[in-house]
Amino acid sequence: MKDNSVRIVSLIPSGTEILGALGLADAIVGRSHECDYPPEIQNRPICTAARLDSNASSSEIHNEVNNLLQSALSIYEINTEILEQLQPTHIVTQDQCDVCAVSLQEVEKAVANLIHTSPQIISLQPNLLQDVWHDIEQIGNTFEVDSVKVLENLEARVKICQQKIQGLSLTELPTVACIEWTDPLMVVGNWIPELVNLVGGQTLFSSPGKPSAIVPWETVIASDPDVIVFMLCGWDLHRTRQEVHLLTQRSEWQQLHAVQTGRVYITDGNSYFNRPGPRLVDSLEILAEMLHPEIFDYGYKGTAWEPLLPEGVIPMPIG
Repeated sequence: MKDNSVRIVSLIPSGTEILGALGLADAIVGRSHECDYPPEIQNRPICTAARLDSNASSSEIHNEVNNLLQSALSIYEINTEILEQLQPTHIVTQDQCDVCAVSLQEVEKAVANLIHTSPQIISLQPNLLQDVWHDIEQIGNTFEVDSVKVLENLEARVKICQQKIQGLSLTELPTVACIEWTDPLMVVGNWIPELVNLVGGQTLFSSPGKPSAIVPWETVIASDPDVIVFMLCGWDLHRTRQEVHLLTQRSEWQQLHAVQTGRVYITDGNSYFNRPGPRLVDSLEILAEMLHPEIFDYGYKGTAWEPLLPEGVIPMPIG
């Protein structure tokens, strides 16, 4: 980066991670309340807050989100006072999901009220892996940083996964239900179906690039997936483990093929699957470990994901 006077405020965790991967972490002067990676940015001033209680239950959060959006209120608010003090030259935000982070509209409104600066807004809108590569390139170009090495490394890791599953027959590709929310039951869309397909899985209920959707519990029962993966939006492994009980207590749960074969997994959705940045490739490798443990072992088990086994239940052998 040529210019030392660059001052970046990142209001989206994936944007912060892209900046970090490109060696621009030192230029970040402010962040959102959810930006927590890379670790060295955690001491930067926080410029946003959520208008909802993240400790509430799934259904309460869902209702609160809907109420806020129906009142034409953003779920997040921007602290313009802090923004004014930081005098950013650039703000990185997103126009992908009003539930995931501050909306582009809110950022534009806040910037219009700044007196001393008129920062450039960089808005990311990824739906697929290719879009994430484009975002990395776009940010690299904006700050005159070479993104080629970063992209080559990420793309090489994706290729390795693809090559390792090439010999598998169709019967060896498990059907996979990826769950983003428990009440109401929502399946993950956007880049996740693409990741599942890339590592030898068959995605149920959603297609690449399409938004997440509510699915009736009966539909899950009827399709009886080989694998169920919980990647709950904004939640880590510990919180996910607590939330999953909403489904595991249902009477039909024990009858599911994935449950009987011990192929239900919980993940740290917040750090990995929910963020369209460089760690989507980590997410791909995590999925590879879960779907084909006989082929892949990257060492993510225990920190990024773990099997969800009810106490005292011994899964039946697969095959």
